[in-house]
Amino acid sequence: MARPTLVLLPGLLATRRVFGPQIEALSDVVDIVVPELWHHDSMAAMAEAALAEAPPRFALAGFSMGGYVAFEVMRRAAHRVERLALIDTQATPDSPEATARRHGLIEQTKLGRFHGVQPSLLPMILHPSHIADPAIAQPILDMALEVGAEGFVNETRATMERHDSRHLLVNIDVPTVVIVGRQDLTTPLARSQEMAADISTSRLVVLEDCGHMAPLERPVEVSAELRRWLST
Repeated sequence: MARPTLVLLPGLLATRRVFGPQIEALSDVVDIVVPELWHHDSMAAMAEAALAEAPPRFALAGFSMGGYVAFEVMRRAAHRVERLALIDTQATPDSPEATARRHGLIEQTKLGRFHGVQPSLLPMILHPSHIADPAIAQPILDMALEVGAEGFVNETRATMERHDSRHLLVNIDVPTVVIVGRQDLTTPLARSQEMAADISTSRLVVLEDCGHMAPLERPVEVSAELRRWLST
């Protein structure tokens, strides 16, 4: 009997390293696929790339921007998704202010002003207790440089042009876990609470002392919750 497959979708400026602890913890029970989303500049193209790498049926977990891609996968091929995990993400579209800010970032990058994730930005994405922890902070800095300027522009364009996915939530009927850091400033707790309330088959997990980077900030807890979800 073939082993089940888990498709992990990274966030903006993230690679498979963001799921490093989960890959190590779960490889005994699932085959794991992590598409390189930054090569594509639309949610549609990212979703199609993920689907092309996945088997006919699979478990799907999206972190941050990866959650937006997961919703696009559900639009296109919900029948292929056996279960869904939404980690530090949201179903809402960009606000006009966020879209304008992303346009500015794209223009700055095109002018050669991309420097990855600067340490000064870490307080926006990490819990205060994790900012000075190199085991958490350094992978974030390294991943951003690996994705690079072109990848950042692709992902930013895709993110700001994403659809509103809130209407999809009530139609999701597979086992779903919604995981969020209580101190997530990027995709706040309220957004996860809203998603969990609208998905009848969902379970909400709130991680204490955790910002936006739950897979790295709370690796043991995230891995344990995903293992529990995979067994339901």
